[in-house]
Amino acid sequence: MAERSDAATVAFVRRYQRRVYGLARVIVNDPGTAEEIAQEALVKAWRHASTFDSRRATVERWVLTITRNVAIDTLRRRRATPRDPTEFLDLAAASSDTPFEERVEHGDTRATIQAALLKLPEEQRRAVVLATLHGRTAAEIADVEGIPLGTSKTRIRNGLMKLRADPLLERIPR
Repeated sequence: MAERSDAATVAFVRRYQRRVYGLARVIVNDPGTAEEIAQEALVKAWRHASTFDSRRATVERWVLTITRNVAIDTLRRRRATPRDPTEFLDLAAASSDTPFEERVEHGDTRATIQAALLKLPEEQRRAVVLATLHGRTAAEIADVEGIPLGTSKTRIRNGLMKLRADPLLERIPR
């Protein structure tokens, strides 16, 4: 890696591009974003080659660590945390081609769910909405919220338990 010729650059990219792209693809689950991450990670690795320490890791492990970090940073930038945890209700509203009766029923259900969610403490409400409606894992929620993983899991669990016990939600068909 100490050599900085065009041939060395091409050899470096060819050697690691598939593994770097593969890791990025697994993390972000989007081919276009994975390509951007792979490119950024390889450029970053090449530019910082002088900081590589072979006593700490192999080149492959070092490059994949850079890739992982770039992918996580990308996810953080691109996944906006909702300001209002109940904003998903508007996004999940029934479409205009849905029959009127279903839209009315859906509106009632939405209002009931929103009322139940608003009873939860803010932290639990955010965790439940992020986990159930935005599909985030407990680890992702912990990362976004800046809290330990165990705290994230507890907030999700306690919030869901309170929702299950809420008499408001008993009238919603499951």
